[in-house]
Amino acid sequence: MSSTLKIYTLAVLSFLVGTSEYIIAGILDKIAESTGVTLVTAGQLITIFSLSYAFGTQIVMALTARMERRKLLLSALTIFVISNVFACTLPGYELLIASRILMGLSAGVTIVASLSIATKVALPGRQGSAIAAVLMGFTASLILGVPIGRVISSAYEWEAIFGGIAVVGLLAIFIIALTIPRMDGEEPVPFRSQLALLKQPKMAIGLSISFFWIAGYSIFYSYISPFLLTVTGMSDKILSITLFAVGIASLIGSKFGGFSTDRWGIHRTLIGGLSLNVAALLLITLFAQSPVILLPMLMLWSCATWSPGPPQQLHLITLAPESSGIMLSLNNSTIQLAMAAGAAIGGGAVEQISLSSITWVAAVGTALAVGAVILSRRYARSSSRQALSGQAIIDA
Repeated sequence: MSSTLKIYTLAVLSFLVGTSEYIIAGILDKIAESTGVTLVTAGQLITIFSLSYAFGTQIVMALTARMERRKLLLSALTIFVISNVFACTLPGYELLIASRILMGLSAGVTIVASLSIATKVALPGRQGSAIAAVLMGFTASLILGVPIGRVISSAYEWEAIFGGIAVVGLLAIFIIALTIPRMDGEEPVPFRSQLALLKQPKMAIGLSISFFWIAGYSIFYSYISPFLLTVTGMSDKILSITLFAVGIASLIGSKFGGFSTDRWGIHRTLIGGLSLNVAALLLITLFAQSPVILLPMLMLWSCATWSPGPPQQLHLITLAPESSGIMLSLNNSTIQLAMAAGAAIGGGAVEQISLSSITWVAAVGTALAVGAVILSRRYARSSSRQALSGQAIIDA
C-alpha cells in the first residue's frame, strides 16, 4: 500500500474518533429520552469523554512513549472498538458513562499515535500534508459524522451509530495490522517540562484563548439539537440538513482562517473571527424563531467559530518555537478541557435559566477569548519593547 493510502486510512480513524466525540450533540435528545435522564444529565456524556481524552491521553502517552507505534495504535483501536460495542449493547445510563470514559481515553491515544505514524510513513517533505490529512478526518466528522448520525438515529435506534463505528473500527484494525510497518517509540517528554511552559504568562494567556474559544463553542453546540428542535421548532429532517450546513460552514471557516492569517496576520484574524462569532450568537438569540434568517446565522456562527483554528495553532508555535510539540500537546488537552467545561456550563444554563439561554451564555464565553487575544497582543508588544530597550542598552 502506498504512503498516501496509509495516511488516508489514518484519516478514516480520525473521522471515526471525531464522530464518536461530536455525535452526542446530534442525538442528545434521543439518548435522554431512551435512558430516562434529563438533557443536562445526557450532556454530561460530552464532559466525561472530553475529560478522559484530556487527562487520560497525556498519562497513557507518557507511560507508553517507548512502545512500538503500530502496537500502540492497534491496542488503542481495540479498546476503542470495545467501548463502542459497550455503548451499543449495554443497557442503562451508568454503563454508557463507563463506555464514554474508555472511548475518550482510547480516542485520544488513537489520534496521537495516528499523527505520529503519519509523519513517519509520509514521503520526504510531505509530513505537514500528512498531519493535515489526518486532522481533516477529524474536521470531516463535524461535516458528515454528526448529520449522518442524526439521520441514522431517526431511522433506527441511536445505539446503531456506535455499532457502525465499532464495525468500521474493527475493519480498520485489520487494515492497520496488514499495511502499517513496525515503528520505534519515542523518548518521553517529562510532565515537568510540559508544565514549566504554563508558568510563563505569555503561554498561559495563549492557551486561555483556546480554552475560552472552545468553551464558548461547546456551550452552544453541545445542546444545538434540542435547541433547534425545541426553541426554533425544527423537524428532524430539517435538523439533519441544518447540521450538515453547519458542518460545511466549519470547513469554509477553517480554510478562510488560514487565508486570513497569511493576509492580515494572527491577531487580526483571531479578533475578527471571535468577534464575528459573538455577533452571530447574539443574532441567533434574536432570530431563533425565524427559520429563514436562522440558518444563515448558524452558518455564519460555524464559519466564524472555526476560523481561529489555523491562526491559533500558529500563534502557539510562535510563542515557543523551540517547544512547539509540547505547546500543541498542551493545546490539545486545553481544547478537550474546554469542551468538557463548555458542556457543563451549557448544562447549568439549561437547568438554571432556560434552553434558549445557551446562545448568549456562549457569547459571553467567546467574548472572554477576544479579551485574551487582546491581552496576548499587548503582552507581546510589551515584551518586544523591553527586548529592544535591553538591546539598546547593550549596544550603548
